[in-house]
Amino acid sequence: MDIAVTEKTGAAIQRAIDAVGASGGGTVLLGPGTYPSGTIWMKSHVELRLAAGAVLLGSADWRDYDDFDHPGLPVTPEGSRKCFIACADAENVAITGQGEINGQGPLFYDRNVPPGEFFPKPAHPRTRMIQFFNCRNVRFEGVSFVDSPGWTMWLCECTEVHADRIRITGCQQMINNDGIDLDACRNVTVSDSFFRTGDDCLILRAIRRGADLPAVCENVLVSNCVLDSPCQGIRIGCPSDDTIRYCQFHDLVLHCRGNGILSQHPEWYLRKNCTGYAHIHDLSFKNCDLDCGRSPILIRCGDGIALRGIHDLVFEDLRIRAKEPVILTGNAASVLENISLNNISGTVENELPLETRFVRRLKIDRFDLTAETGEVKPLVRRSTASWETQF
Repeated sequence: MDIAVTEKTGAAIQRAIDAVGASGGGTVLLGPGTYPSGTIWMKSHVELRLAAGAVLLGSADWRDYDDFDHPGLPVTPEGSRKCFIACADAENVAITGQGEINGQGPLFYDRNVPPGEFFPKPAHPRTRMIQFFNCRNVRFEGVSFVDSPGWTMWLCECTEVHADRIRITGCQQMINNDGIDLDACRNVTVSDSFFRTGDDCLILRAIRRGADLPAVCENVLVSNCVLDSPCQGIRIGCPSDDTIRYCQFHDLVLHCRGNGILSQHPEWYLRKNCTGYAHIHDLSFKNCDLDCGRSPILIRCGDGIALRGIHDLVFEDLRIRAKEPVILTGNAASVLENISLNNISGTVENELPLETRFVRRLKIDRFDLTAETGEVKPLVRRSTASWETQF
């Protein structure tokens, strides 16, 4: 069954989705125009298609949104369960077209700040634009996702996810408006897409729902994308996560005022009664341009953090312009292992091109990263007994 929605309201869209889902599947089409809405719940075998000129407009009032309550998802990031487009325990779900989904994110904040500074976090909950949990065969294609008040997409425990030719953009003065958070997802492709966010663009996580419940994020392929962020382009894991493995990133352009590729494990990200748990391995980053205000690659384990391992990472054919060096820093309890730097070129506005600590089997080939910027210090002659000073 296919339904073209003529009444421009969120309630009409929800009725159409419910009817198409109940009939066994089909398409809900939004024609040109603006459709104000609160939370919309997607259903199995339903494609929501936004034609060019269609704008699904989220309410600027957080009270117009439902909480995403699910017994399998006890974690509540950023203190909010509010979401705009939600889906749980479904299959064959798609959001496609040339239209726009707009969350009116800046209206959730006090915007009375100096130009360029982050808006302070409001006291009330901020809405996520897309939240899917335990879904299979999910497709996002062509649509623009604009100004999410919180994370743009939080996809949890989803399999067979494909995002192609999408645009995720948000005011870069908003904090925590991530691009796509892939949390314990499997078999994911993100291709030919554009990201401009106020926080990290692409994030891989494996958040454990309970101490005895495994979480694995694996088989993620990201290609042919532009990532523009004042924070990180790509973030990989946090210290209390479970397993992130077998992921590839290639043919990317990263413009970041912060770090380009980050996997940071400090004490302040630890969950209660945890000293570290993450296992991150078999990741590759190839043929990328990184223009960064800080480090192009930063992998760091804080003192006292004991991870199960970070190993078998490949960085190859990277062109770098950055202010800080490539940083690979483990600790005695979390030694980084089997790290390859192949054909790395560019410049670093720093005294060091590469900083390493607690790394086992670091492999470097064709590393041409120039670092020649630093403070020019005057010569200070000191009295010495060396015979050299007598001539």
